[in-house]
Amino acid sequence: MEPEVFSSGFLLFRKQNGLQFLLMKHRKRWDLPKGHLDPGETKQQAALRELSEETGLGVSDVWFDPTFVFEHRYWVSYKRNGYKKQCKELTIYLGLLLCDKPIQLTEHEGHEWIDWSPPHQIQVETIDPLLQQVRAYLERRPKWPEL
Repeated sequence: MEPEVFSSGFLLFRKQNGLQFLLMKHRKRWDLPKGHLDPGETKQQAALRELSEETGLGVSDVWFDPTFVFEHRYWVSYKRNGYKKQCKELTIYLGLLLCDKPIQLTEHEGHEWIDWSPPHQIQVETIDPLLQQVRAYLERRPKWPEL
């Protein structure tokens, strides 16, 4: 299946009372800071833009893991396309917040920092598979940067 819709974002961690990751609150669900690619934009550019737009965090606030990328394809249907089923490709990068900076909400009802204590059950389609892959990755990779 070839993707017709592309989305990218970040799984953002922070070190505070252990390791925690950020979830954004939508009306009916939790999600990551992510969104659709704009025309001419790379996946990484879109992920950085969405992180900034949805959290207020800048590039200098976050360390980006250069070796981790999560890609996942699944079926979606949107009202704007007459509920036609389309293949969506989601790309998620891994980041670590470098400073204690508050999240500035612009598109969500709230946010929450979740303690990293796998396994997690948050959202079966995308977040749970991502967190499973991150768990395996963190078990074999070098330690996070010292803050």
